Amino acid sequence: MERGSDGERLETARLWLEPVSRDDRLAVFQEFTEAIATFMYPKPPQEIRETDEFLSHALRQNASGTDLHLTIRRRETAEFLGLCGITQIQTPTPELGIWLKEAAHGQGYGKEAIARLKAWADEHLDYECLRYPVDRRNLASRKLAEYLGGRIVGEYTQMNLSGRMLEVLEYRIYP
Repeated sequence: MERGSDGERLETARLWLEPVSRDDRLAVFQEFTEAIATFMYPKPPQEIRETDEFLSHALRQNASGTDLHLTIRRRETAEFLGLCGITQIQTPTPELGIWLKEAAHGQGYGKEAIARLKAWADEHLDYECLRYPVDRRNLASRKLAEYLGGRIVGEYTQMNLSGRMLEVLEYRIYP
């Protein structure tokens, strides 16, 4: 499958990964909660306008080819599960990211989505490594990085946009 930003889907056994769309604005607004964002840099939107701004920015980045922002859906029902993506795809060290709504946790969707995204990167990008920064307390995300063969290459602290200090482990995932 070609690059998701042109409208095509990346598929797995249970999921579709498709370019973000304004059609998902309410789902993104409702599901990107404080609990989901606890160990992430961005903060949850307080107003729908903030979600609209994020989606506009993501659509521009997809169109320009600098980033790939995708919606994660269940194949059987097209249910919105979350977002994933690769940013800075034209650099030697693009960055992976993913979040799933709370109701989708613990079902292997994150592993399935991130593995497909990595496979897409291997097929379409010329990269040295994929960066995957994860808060050390976020065990589920750490397991995703390690599932992909990620190795910790650095640690740092960073204040997120909600004012919480993150304890970041920088994983590197190689082709």
